[in-house]
Amino acid sequence: MRFCVVQIVGERKPSLAIGRAGGLAPIDAPPSLREALDNLGPEALRHRGEEYTTTLALDCVETWLPPVPDPRTFRDFYAFEQHVRAARQKRGLDMIPEWYKFPVFYFSNPTTLRGHNQPVKKPAATRELDFELEIAAIIGRQVQDVSGQAAEHAIFGFTVLNDLSARDLQREEMKCQLGPAKGKDFASAIGPCVVTCDELADRRVGPGRYDLTMIARKNGREISRGNMRDLYWDFTQMIARASQDAPLFPGDLIGSGTVGTGCVLELGPEATDGWLEPGDVIELEIEQIGVLRTPIVP
Repeated sequence: MRFCVVQIVGERKPSLAIGRAGGLAPIDAPPSLREALDNLGPEALRHRGEEYTTTLALDCVETWLPPVPDPRTFRDFYAFEQHVRAARQKRGLDMIPEWYKFPVFYFSNPTTLRGHNQPVKKPAATRELDFELEIAAIIGRQVQDVSGQAAEHAIFGFTVLNDLSARDLQREEMKCQLGPAKGKDFASAIGPCVVTCDELADRRVGPGRYDLTMIARKNGREISRGNMRDLYWDFTQMIARASQDAPLFPGDLIGSGTVGTGCVLELGPEATDGWLEPGDVIELEIEQIGVLRTPIVP
């Protein structure tokens, strides 16, 4: 099942909708996956989605909103080894031995999420605006201190994540051993939908791991291609770490970190026609989930 949050032309309020062949079916539920999961739970929400068959054409959508516009928390991990190695090599740094001991994450800003095709304003202070091609899990039920099968069972579904970064700001502030802060908190994009785990079952290659091609395009030109299966730390391990001594709640966002080659920092601006500037459009695609489009504006 595919869940999205949209503003329908002529309607006063956004709607939670189910993606169907050639269109969308709005359902009777709060216009946020977090609130819908809170109120109904994952099983009842899926059952409710099956009850609605009226389909609207996609051209009835005025705005695609983040499918989870209001997560309580947004944790972003650093789980692809290729990206970690390449990014550190670019900065003349050795690999971190501690990285292999446990999956690490930072807390990003849950209040600045954008949806599919929603513009992102370039921060005035940066000259090195970057995209990051990631996949994110949406937590479906409250859990704490879980691992293995229980951690995987906590996942409601997956979406595309663009963890936008101001690299020059990030580089400076992290010299102070804190952050990332202003290098990250201005905006992230998710969408266009959340695809439930059962829809991806035939691509599952292990606990919290799927064989899904991940592609980035800048202004229509493909510049990156990777695969979710290349995760060093899978999503059950990430959720186990995140839930250690702390609760995870329905709608919480768990990002994978950047897939190998999935950012300008790793590829180099000379290979990507530079850092992101107003007028650029980034499209991030994950197989069987969809395409997340992000225009950059002044």
